[in-house]
Amino acid sequence: MSDLFDGIGTASEGGLFARALEPDSGAKRPHPDQPDACRNCGTELTGAYCQACGQRGHLHRTIGAFVHELLHGALHFEGKFWRTLPMLVFRPGKLTRRYIDGERARFVSPMALFLFTVFLMFAIFQMLGITAPADLDRSGVDTARTAAVEALAEARTERDALAQEGSSEAAENLDDRIDKLNDAIRQIDEGENYAFTGKGGNTFSQQINLTGIDFIDRGIVKKWRTNPSLMLYKLQANGYKFSWLLIPISIPFVWLLFAWKRRFKAYDHAIFVTYSISFVTLMFIVTSALVIIGPVGAVIAGFLPLVVPVHLYKQLRHAYGLSRFSAFWRLMVLSVFIWIVVILFLQVLLMLGAF
Repeated sequence: MSDLFDGIGTASEGGLFARALEPDSGAKRPHPDQPDACRNCGTELTGAYCQACGQRGHLHRTIGAFVHELLHGALHFEGKFWRTLPMLVFRPGKLTRRYIDGERARFVSPMALFLFTVFLMFAIFQMLGITAPADLDRSGVDTARTAAVEALAEARTERDALAQEGSSEAAENLDDRIDKLNDAIRQIDEGENYAFTGKGGNTFSQQINLTGIDFIDRGIVKKWRTNPSLMLYKLQANGYKFSWLLIPISIPFVWLLFAWKRRFKAYDHAIFVTYSISFVTLMFIVTSALVIIGPVGAVIAGFLPLVVPVHLYKQLRHAYGLSRFSAFWRLMVLSVFIWIVVILFLQVLLMLGAF
């Protein structure tokens, strides 16, 4: 039950955060009781809002007004949200193009929508209990270390016995094995790659190359071996906190698709990318919820990922005014770029998790 209330609170927090980026908009008549001058900057008012600073002309100072603004800001973005959401789902290209062309007051801004979807995903996952597992098994690492310690004790016993018998050459060979086993134990403890032969000729090894940067990989592996559940939790938390990095990582790849078309600017690509990621986040939320519901939901969820390339095609075609062929080949190239972006983002999360 506490997870449910935590989730509702997080969703409301997301609405308030997005609300801060996306304030009131649209035409509104002056209030009959509003003052002649703005109470914030002193500019003479000519409408419902100050033309200099944007503050409302008429300000409420009642508890009812406070509660109204709280609910209004937390649970929706006025009528703009309900204008934006259907277009994001069914007409993403036209939404992107209209926003780029200047229809900002009618729609929720891409960044506000993106922040809201990320908060919503966190809240829904909390309510559904979708989180990093807390009881991951460390038996593989523990088994390897135990095997190395046992093999080391056996090798030392054999060496001492051979030394008493006067077999110095065989004892020296065992010294080399003892050194290797000591190195293996140190490597296991410090999160490095290891390989050794234990008792009975059993081989134990682990070769991990996550980022290609040795000290980062060691940090990741050491944390994983120490507390894998905590490591996964931190990766999940960093995924929420740094999800905005997907936007700057993606923009250069979209720019490559239109590098020879000067009429499309980086701003256009930023709007395209942010709306697209917002939609994919919503799809991910719906898919995850359906999987939790039961077998029927899981079957439906299995088909939902097929919607993403169709949505991306429509957004490309109408946002950039492309022909069917131009939109299709760009979709194919962008599909490859998406995997590169995901890999780069995961690399960033792993690097953050190493420290």
